[in-house]
Amino acid sequence: MLSVDKIHTYYGLSHILFDVSLAVDQGECVCLLGRNGAGKSTTMRSIMGLTPPKKGTVQFKGVDCTGKKPFRMVRCGMGYVPDDRRVFADLSVGENLEISARNYQEGGWDKDRVYRFFPALEKIDGRRAGFLSGGEQQMLTIGRALMTNPELLLLDEPTEGLAPLVVNMLEEQIEKLKHSGLTVLLAEQNLEVALRLSDRGYVIDNGSIRYHGSREDLQQNEEVRNKYLCV
Repeated sequence: MLSVDKIHTYYGLSHILFDVSLAVDQGECVCLLGRNGAGKSTTMRSIMGLTPPKKGTVQFKGVDCTGKKPFRMVRCGMGYVPDDRRVFADLSVGENLEISARNYQEGGWDKDRVYRFFPALEKIDGRRAGFLSGGEQQMLTIGRALMTNPELLLLDEPTEGLAPLVVNMLEEQIEKLKHSGLTVLLAEQNLEVALRLSDRGYVIDNGSIRYHGSREDLQQNEEVRNKYLCV
């Protein structure tokens, strides 16, 4: 479903990603692991078209979409949950969801289904998003992405800065998304959560992919974990 081939991405004159390649098959949950600042978020932004790569290609469902505008990627079936959440602070929870609705078909994601998925959001439907807790904002951001009815969901650091109880709840819900058939690319620092959710994983460090293997490979390879993933 997603193929990233040898991309190089820059912020201004700063070269951030070097020859990054990865692939995600339909129905998989694949994690992108790395320390803070390793290049995870830039990889996600490059795929989504927010920071287009200067070299290399991004293919989605077999179509070269390198550098396409983010709204076009959404129309093609890609959903994005940014690491900084980016809720519309002056809009209510319900309005944040409604403004994001796209591509609805029978049985797809609408506001009612999001509220069944995250019951806590229904209770605060009229509350402005700027007044939500971190966990509530993260639920809203995921719900907003689901409202676009994506085929591939990019989740960038969904558990960062959240209380353990909220992390556990989000992990359970992401697991449900995976079992529903949604394809997921998950960027995470939390190794334990990422490996419980994922089928395969890539390890990125200093803007380059250093390792790729199955969940079992990553669980057993202490050398890779110590070298690239320990703080």
